[in-house]
Amino acid sequence: MKTGVKMDNKLQATVDIGSHSCILLIAAFEDAPASANPAEAEVKPRQILVPKLQKVEVCRLGEDIYEHGAISQARIDELSAILTKFRMDLHALGADLKAAVMTEAMRKASNPDEVLDAAEKALWMRPRIISGEEEGKLTFRSVREWHGSDIVTIDIGGGSTELSNGETTFSIPVGALKMFKAMGPIPGPEYKKFVKETFKEVSFKGMTKKQVYLIGGTGTALAMVYLDKPKFDYKAIEGLELSINDLDAVTTRISNLSKELRAMLPGLENGRSDIIICGLFWLKSLLEKLRVESFKISTAGLRFGLLYPPEPEPEVKPKAKKTPPWLKKKTEENSVVEGAESAAD
Repeated sequence: MKTGVKMDNKLQATVDIGSHSCILLIAAFEDAPASANPAEAEVKPRQILVPKLQKVEVCRLGEDIYEHGAISQARIDELSAILTKFRMDLHALGADLKAAVMTEAMRKASNPDEVLDAAEKALWMRPRIISGEEEGKLTFRSVREWHGSDIVTIDIGGGSTELSNGETTFSIPVGALKMFKAMGPIPGPEYKKFVKETFKEVSFKGMTKKQVYLIGGTGTALAMVYLDKPKFDYKAIEGLELSINDLDAVTTRISNLSKELRAMLPGLENGRSDIIICGLFWLKSLLEKLRVESFKISTAGLRFGLLYPPEPEPEVKPKAKKTPPWLKKKTEENSVVEGAESAAD
C-alpha cells in the first residue's frame, strides 16, 4: 500500500468460512503508529486495519468432506445459523460487508452450489470459493501490512496449509482437522511416513532462514495456552515469539492431558482440543523444513487481506529464447561453409 493513501474509516467486514471455523471480522482503517524516524514522521501516516470485533464459530465442514465428499444437510443448517448470526451483528453495528470467502472444504466439496445457495440466503451475500494460492497471498498481505515484507507466513487451517514469502505462494492440502480424521488426536508412528510423503513434491526454496509468522487457529490456540490467556486478546498475542523448545513444551503438556482436561485449557474449547496436537506436530515439521529455531504468531489472516485494496500484478518479462547447443553448433558450421563458398567465388 502506498504511503499517504487514505482508506475508508467506516466499519468494514469480511467472513472467512474455513474447514473447521467461520470467522467474522469487523475492522476499520486507522493511521499507523507514528515512526520514530524523523524523516518518516514528516510523511503522512499510512493506514492499517484495526480489528473492532472478531467472532469465531466452529462449523467443521471439513469433517463431511473427509467422510462423505459432500457437505451434509445438517452441516449446511449449522452454517446457515452461524452466518445468520453474523449478519445480525453486521447490521447491529452498521458495518459494510465487503467480502465472504470459502476455502479448502469448498474446494473439495461435491455439492458447492447447494452450500453457496444456503450461505447466500443467510448472509445476503454469495461467498466466493478461492484457490489455495489466492488464500496464501491475501494472508501474506495482511501480515506484511503490520510487520514488513522480509517474512514467511504459515497459515495452518483445518484442511490446508498456505505458505508465502511474497514472491512464492503455495498451498499444501494438509490441515489440523484433516490430520485428526486420518490419525486421531495424537499422531503415532505413521506420522513420519506421512510427512516424508507430503514433502516429497514440496520445495521450500527462497523461504528458509527467514522470520516466520504463524497464522490461523492453531497459532492462536498455541499462544493462549502458552500465555494462559482465558480470553482472546489480539494485542497480547500479536507478534508473540516462541522457540522450538517452547513449542515442544506446550505440545507435551497438552498431549499428557486427558481429552476432558485438554478441552478446559484456554483457546481449546469448541472442538479445538481434538485437533490442536495434530496442528502442533505439523507446525514443527514445517519449521524444521524452513530451518528456523523460533517463530512469531500473528492474529492477522485471510479475513484482513480481503479488505486491503488489490495490488497490481507484477509485469512478467518475456523469457529470452535459448538456442539449443546442437542447433547453435549446426548454425556455426553452416556459417563456416557459406563463408568458404563465398571466398571460392
